[in-house]
Amino acid sequence: MTTDVPLPAPGREIQTLDALDPAQAEAVLALLGEAARSDGRQAVSEQGRLQLRGGHRAGVRHFLLTSAGVLAGYAQLEDTDPVEAPAAELVVHPAHRGHGHGRALGAALLAATGKRLRVWAHGGSSAARHLAQVLGLSLFRELRQLRRTLIPLDIAEPVLPEGVTVRTFVPGQDDAAWLAVNSAAFAHHPEQGSLTQRDLDDRKAESWFDPKGFFLAERAGGLIGFHWTKVHAREQLGEVYVVGVLPDAQGGGLGKALTAIGLRHLAAEGLPTAMLYVDADNPAALKVYERMGFTTHEVDLMYRTES
Repeated sequence: MTTDVPLPAPGREIQTLDALDPAQAEAVLALLGEAARSDGRQAVSEQGRLQLRGGHRAGVRHFLLTSAGVLAGYAQLEDTDPVEAPAAELVVHPAHRGHGHGRALGAALLAATGKRLRVWAHGGSSAARHLAQVLGLSLFRELRQLRRTLIPLDIAEPVLPEGVTVRTFVPGQDDAAWLAVNSAAFAHHPEQGSLTQRDLDDRKAESWFDPKGFFLAERAGGLIGFHWTKVHAREQLGEVYVVGVLPDAQGGGLGKALTAIGLRHLAAEGLPTAMLYVDADNPAALKVYERMGFTTHEVDLMYRTES
């Protein structure tokens, strides 16, 4: 399905697509790259960038804003959560800002969702906060990026709970078991808990994927937890990508031990700094990470309509 929705501004059009062809995907990625160089951060999440390629994905729509025939803005809408409102991310090319394109994309997203919408503002810039206000959105969620130095690595040798062993992920062999544990560990988390085999395959195909930094905790032959690390090679930054523990295995120190194992691995890879993301309304996790030397680096904000 393709619909062209011209908005009342000279030379501006917004095209809504269920999938992007390769040329469109590359054009959007180029726009995102220019915006990231200007802003110092990505305007669209890793999941959103992965969803640019590979054809149609259920619940995902793409909004291409052109000005005088030139791609000037992009928004992605994902409507896959059975409870929450559809979630969106949007960006305007740095050379085309100040002309109302962000507001136009926001209006198109509101129209497409019947004014039931959540929007991410990565980095929480003043411009993003102003746009949210103009669109009538209220602050809903705060995601913090924490960082700590890995030099020196003042983390003691991790102590695993009795009967627990740790090994690294084997692609193909461990996929189904990991997806099951991830789903159970993040049943409360709409983005992480809903990952599918296709989502896992997308990440395994990325250049950063390295199974030797993907740690699995087992007890009695069954998977009970994991720590998946990620290396941002260009930034020389290691990431605590995701740590998960089955609900009935929580409370025994496994999460902390797995975090320490991953951090020690990232330090051994020669990375000077580690980062992670955690929700501001998760004080227990914040306390654990702060005790491990992490401090807030920046925040991502999510806004939503009241209806």
